[in-house]
Amino acid sequence: MMDWRDWELFCEVVEHGGFSAAARVLGHPKSSLSAAVQRLESQLGLRLIERTTRHLRLTDAGETIYRRVQPLFIALHETKSEALAMSTAVAGTLRIKSPYEFGAHHAGPVACELMARYPDLTIRIDVEHEIVNPVAENYDIVFAMLEAPLPSAGIVIRRVFTLERGLFAAPRLLEQFGEPRTIEDLARLPLLAGPNDTAWAIIAPGGKAEHLAIEKARLVSSNAHIRLQAALAGHGVLRVTASFTRAAIEAGTLVRLLPDHVCEPLSVHALLPARQFVPAKVRCFLDALEVHAHGGAAEVTEPLPG
Repeated sequence: MMDWRDWELFCEVVEHGGFSAAARVLGHPKSSLSAAVQRLESQLGLRLIERTTRHLRLTDAGETIYRRVQPLFIALHETKSEALAMSTAVAGTLRIKSPYEFGAHHAGPVACELMARYPDLTIRIDVEHEIVNPVAENYDIVFAMLEAPLPSAGIVIRRVFTLERGLFAAPRLLEQFGEPRTIEDLARLPLLAGPNDTAWAIIAPGGKAEHLAIEKARLVSSNAHIRLQAALAGHGVLRVTASFTRAAIEAGTLVRLLPDHVCEPLSVHALLPARQFVPAKVRCFLDALEVHAHGGAAEVTEPLPG
């Protein structure tokens, strides 16, 4: 009797480029994936994969079978997801990936609110800056700060959240350098930047857009909390969402610089697996996040068409 799970595991090994990578993504032992492919090869009487210590290469037969079978499993999983989405129950596990800044101050509070409201809902939030494909990595939602390129295949951009950003520094830094009044003044201060920052777009009071080049930042980190710690310690100017510094502003440990200037807002897109029907747990989370963003100071949520 043919075990279709072996066919699917063969496709997973090919899609992820090897047994080890597929084992990490699926959470299966590498040996079980190897055994599944060997069973399939034995049943078909065909060699599908040539194995070496470093590389995986498909045979001609393996390439043909993968090309024909993989779309069938994609359609099967999409059909299953669509069927589950017909239920209105907000339950099960909601898997989310988010950059730290957005996760800590937006996705996190919404997750706590929904867990209190729906006792059968379990939420997993992985906090990383890297943008991944939600289909390949098995996430229901991937939040992406669009200062890096998006993966192109199998992606639905469901909504975009536009968040206000500002420039902040510790009083001790201003005691050393003086408080900047213009972009030229600001350029003389050390900066704390993200790894993709090349220039900060800032609109002056008269409406003129200026760009502050990031030539040699004092600190570079994709983690907004690390940049915040450096700012609190007086090591440089921080550009970050306003909500992220609210507590420090209230405590007087940070001050907002050039308050009459407007920083380019941060756009965060919600990436979903490519399917027509969205599960109730995902719709519920995005709706609650929209309410949360509307309730924040000077924050706007814009639904994308479609």
